[in-house]
Amino acid sequence: MTQSSARRPLAEQPIRIWDLPLRLFHWLLAATVLGSFISAKVGHMVWHERLGCVALALLAFRLVWGLAGSRYARFSAFVRGPGSVRAYLRGEWRGAGHNPLGALSVLAMLAALSFQAVSGLFTNDDIAFEGPLAHRVSGSLTSLLTTLHRGNENVLLALIGLHVAAIVYYRVAKRHDLIGPMLHGNATHPAGVEGAQDDLRTRARALIIATLCALAVAWLVRN
Repeated sequence: MTQSSARRPLAEQPIRIWDLPLRLFHWLLAATVLGSFISAKVGHMVWHERLGCVALALLAFRLVWGLAGSRYARFSAFVRGPGSVRAYLRGEWRGAGHNPLGALSVLAMLAALSFQAVSGLFTNDDIAFEGPLAHRVSGSLTSLLTTLHRGNENVLLALIGLHVAAIVYYRVAKRHDLIGPMLHGNATHPAGVEGAQDDLRTRARALIIATLCALAVAWLVRN
């Protein structure tokens, strides 16, 4: 091998990064959050509660899928320490899936959405709406969670705004498409980068997990 060929970068090729269950989770959660926000603003609290329960089931699925999902869906694949974030900011990080800075955004979003979904179960507006589990806690705790639920809406709006801004920045400034891979699942990486498993068995496992999460949330709000 000559010196020039040794320096030649590896050929890039599309590989599967995001499995179908993760992509469906992403877009279903986005639609659910949007619908939940709109329903609250127009006063359709029955639908707001229903969509909140759907969001809770989706988030429960994501938690389990972060432990039992495909390669890049697992938290162990993208939750990294401060050193990785610094390396990424210096342009020294190389990898597939969520980059170290994007991973922080994902964790913040999941945490804020999870708090919003759980706290919503205990809210009470003292007029016409009461969360399905509000009767199980004291009035003072319900009032506190209702206040935090409303305040967390601003946190979510800020995180969503940052998420959209990052997508635009990567597209315009770095010519890097983040939306496409979340639609078709593939991203371009050097040859040798291992793709995520996204076969029928993986999808069947995800369906079982999603069903169990939905049943668990349904049982929770009805008991």
